[in-house]
Amino acid sequence: MTSNTELWARREAAVPRGVGSIHTRFFERGVNAEAFDAEGNRYIDFATGIAVCNTGHSDPRIVEAVKRQLDQFSHCSFQVTPYESYIALAEQLNAAAPIKGPVKTVFLTTGAEALENAVKIARSATGRRGIVTFQGGYHGRTLLTLAMTGKVLPYKAGFGPLPGDVHHTRFPIPYHGFDEKQAVAALEAVFASTIEPAAVAAIVLEPVLGEGGFYTASYAFFRALREICDKHGILLIADEVQSGFARTGKLFAMDWVREATGVTPDIMTIAKAMAGGFPISGVMGRADLMDAPDTGGLGGTYGGSPLGCVAGLEVLKIIAEDNLCERAVTIGNTIKGTLRALQQGGMRSIGDVRGPGAMVAMELVHDGDPDQPNPELTKAVVQEGIKDGLLLLSCGMRGNVVRFLPALTMPDDLLAEAMDRLTGVMRRVAG
Repeated sequence: MTSNTELWARREAAVPRGVGSIHTRFFERGVNAEAFDAEGNRYIDFATGIAVCNTGHSDPRIVEAVKRQLDQFSHCSFQVTPYESYIALAEQLNAAAPIKGPVKTVFLTTGAEALENAVKIARSATGRRGIVTFQGGYHGRTLLTLAMTGKVLPYKAGFGPLPGDVHHTRFPIPYHGFDEKQAVAALEAVFASTIEPAAVAAIVLEPVLGEGGFYTASYAFFRALREICDKHGILLIADEVQSGFARTGKLFAMDWVREATGVTPDIMTIAKAMAGGFPISGVMGRADLMDAPDTGGLGGTYGGSPLGCVAGLEVLKIIAEDNLCERAVTIGNTIKGTLRALQQGGMRSIGDVRGPGAMVAMELVHDGDPDQPNPELTKAVVQEGIKDGLLLLSCGMRGNVVRFLPALTMPDDLLAEAMDRLTGVMRRVAG
């Protein structure tokens, strides 16, 4: 048996330091909501490959669908000879998309690639150059998406100059004393001081900030954004790379917004959980917008991989058949209930517990004060968790948020075991 330590030494010799790894344990096998490392140690997985395996690790229905596809072909490129699974997946997503009017979808490979193409489509459709995004938002590591991402370390430092005509404004976070009205005023200030609204092609935001700390944009803010976009002819792009595919308790986080307000985006980006771990991403949008680029302006050699497409079709079946949207709410309520019980029991280091569905965050602070983040404690929780068999992630602009992204197929007994372990970890490191 090769040890984690031996593998880490090989990793350091072979892989550049710019590729970070949160844990020094090497993943060898995954079964639903459990992970096993190179030494056979077992972990309850609250990372799911950063919100990718919503349907759990190695669901046999997805594995079998991909095996059947492998027996036929693994690649031919949709731009050379198209195949039915691409069309079928697009049709199902078009029908489900919380977007008004006829919808079309293009498939790509990564979340960053989806964001890049969403910008291309917006610029082509509007004839405008400007893009507005939000501080704390994360959209990828390519140069354009780095310009869009609202966090310098570790993403942007040393990689400039970045593409221009990308402008940032503040995301509304009432917990930090910055509400929707202030956020709208900040956006208007960008229009007054940085770029005129008539030059803006799109406003891009995550309905729930991912790397930024799982803050949710309010319904009031979405109403305001829609009004501003309609007034100035700006497109509204929802980045659902992390929040999509039942994670928030709906197929998409924008489903909550549409049901509550009637507000819909013009374009959406999707990736991560859409194929149960197989690389695929997409841009969905109003058909008139999606048809703006000339033939050949969109695509990519591996875009819409046949393996990803058949896996994506299976994921949609599993979400429906296993009621994973409802399950996400149940799992998320259990996690939030455990954390709030600790908070209400006197654990003042837990400043806030939040998040829709099973996209849950715990923000750690000093003595209950939102203005005093505690990134040291956050690191301790993540590192102590791995020792106790919990695979956890951190996030947030201030590095003080622990995020929970469990498989939506996690059974009740495993969730109960995880909450017992989490309670033990918190009592040891947070008092």
